[in-house]
Amino acid sequence: MGVLYDKQWLDQEMDRLPPWTQPLYKTFTDMLVGDNTYPCVPARQGFLENQLRFSFISDPREKRAAEEVATALKTYGRNAREFGDYTSLAVFFQTPKDMYTTYTVEDYRNLFWNIINKVTAYDEKAWPESIPQNPTHHEWEFCFDGEPYFIFCATPAHQKRKSRYFPCFFIAFQPRWVFANLNRNTAFGRKMKNIIRRRLIKYDGMPGHPDLKWYGQEDNHEWKQYFLSDEEDSPSKCPFMRMRQKTSSFFK
Repeated sequence: MGVLYDKQWLDQEMDRLPPWTQPLYKTFTDMLVGDNTYPCVPARQGFLENQLRFSFISDPREKRAAEEVATALKTYGRNAREFGDYTSLAVFFQTPKDMYTTYTVEDYRNLFWNIINKVTAYDEKAWPESIPQNPTHHEWEFCFDGEPYFIFCATPAHQKRKSRYFPCFFIAFQPRWVFANLNRNTAFGRKMKNIIRRRLIKYDGMPGHPDLKWYGQEDNHEWKQYFLSDEEDSPSKCPFMRMRQKTSSFFK
């Protein structure tokens, strides 16, 4: 679909969307505000203040899904600063039953990076000069249409990390500028991080993943945080292909 919706519209007009979208939005609502334990306080605030935007996308294995995400992300990015300081784009994918029964966490990880690599192929703008293009750099972040984004993925296969579980394949894009005051250089940012990490440990019932670090910290890799394992392991190499694709095209 690739269309953006806000909370006010969905609360009033949800029955106009395909039936598969309705229980997912209700689950998302219950997760953020149902029992007031969801770890990400800014996301909860953004939702309550109608700052989040939502998009419902086709089966993620279909070719059109990446194009729909790219369309939604471009529209979102060009208007996001009008939505509020805690905005993000929540993307729900239509997830067929066979994926629930056969897909493992690793399968969803591969699917996630497949989607991201296809989305970046639709990016018509140059990579921002302020962001390194090599994912191994500690200041790298995924960029699209000139905007850097932190990405969060949740799946139906996650069982141990409750914070990474969702009943459909789910991706959220958060503009880097949202974190302007939520970083280690501000007292507010340090305090908020401590609150979120404490709530995360309680919510998951297990220690935080070792890949969770500050953006810009020298041993940090943002791409590892996008998709966390149920265990403490993480891939040794980044699956993001943009730089390799551009290099390959140059030498053809």
